[in-house]
Amino acid sequence: MYDIGIIGGGTAGLTAAIYGQRAGKRTLVIEGLNFGGQIVNSPKVENYPGLESISGSKYSMNLLNQAMKLGAETASERVKEVREENGIKIIVTDQKEYPCKAVILATGVAHRHLGIPQEEALAGSGVSYCATCDGAFFRGKDVAVIGGGNTALQDAEFLSNYCNKVYVVHRRDEFRGESNLVDVLKEKDNVEFVLDSIVKDIEGKFMVERLFLRNKKTGEDFHIPVSGVFVAIGQIPQNEIFDGLVRLDENGFILASEDCMTSHPGIFAAGDCRTKEVRQLTTAAADGSVAALAACKYLSMNF
Repeated sequence: MYDIGIIGGGTAGLTAAIYGQRAGKRTLVIEGLNFGGQIVNSPKVENYPGLESISGSKYSMNLLNQAMKLGAETASERVKEVREENGIKIIVTDQKEYPCKAVILATGVAHRHLGIPQEEALAGSGVSYCATCDGAFFRGKDVAVIGGGNTALQDAEFLSNYCNKVYVVHRRDEFRGESNLVDVLKEKDNVEFVLDSIVKDIEGKFMVERLFLRNKKTGEDFHIPVSGVFVAIGQIPQNEIFDGLVRLDENGFILASEDCMTSHPGIFAAGDCRTKEVRQLTTAAADGSVAALAACKYLSMNF
C-alpha cells in the first residue's frame, strides 16, 4: 500500500514525490515514457531559478535522483485506469495494480506537431515548442512562429524582443487569437505575417536553415530562411483515461484550482495537465509541492 501514487514522472510528479517523501509518506511515481518529461529533449534550461544553465536531460536526471535518494519508488509502466475500492485508489498499469491512499495526476501535455518530414529530426536543433524556454538562444537571428492562436501571437511578441526578424506563419487569412495581440504585432517593425500558407517542410542538414512553404490560394511554393522554428499549434493533454474519474474542461485539461484539488476527493492534479494559464518548469514544480502537501493533509484527515 502506498500513501501517494503519482502518475507522471516529469517536473510536477517528481517534485510531488520529493515533498511526499520529506513528509514521511511512501510514494510511487509511475511513468510510461521517460522520467523527466518533455524537458529531457531541451539542449539547455536557463529559465529555472538557481540553475544558470543545464541540459534538460541533466536537470531531469538530477530531479529523479533526488526523489529516489529520499526513498521514492518508481515504475516504468503505462497506466490504464484508476478506480476506487473502499476509499482506496487502485492504479492499474499494463503490468500490475498499485493500491494508494491518495493519487496525484501529473501526466503533462504533448505539444501538437506539424507532422512534416524533418520536424522530428531537427527538434532541439532549431525546432522548438516553447518560445519562453528557447527564445533567448535565437537572439539576433531570424525565426518563424507557426500558428494562429493566442499562444502563437504571444510567442511572436516575446521573440520579437530577442530576434532580428519574426515571421508568423498561419494557414488562414485571419488569426484565431485576440485582435489586440494582432494589433501589437502589426506595430512591430521586425514582425511579418505570412498568411494563407502551410509548412511543407523544415529544411537543414544539422540545424534549421529555412522553411519550405506553400501559399494555399496561389499554389506557389516558396522558402523563408530562418534559424529557428517555433511550433505553436496547440497542446494535447494526456487525460483521456481519467474522464469520468475527475472533471475535465472542454479541452481535456483536469479542472483543478490553485490548491491542485480535483472533483474527486483524494485525487489531485499537478503541472501542465491541469487547467492553468502558465505552463513552465517553475509552475510545474510549484504544483508538485502544493499537490503533495494537499495529499498529505488529505491523508491526515482520512487515514
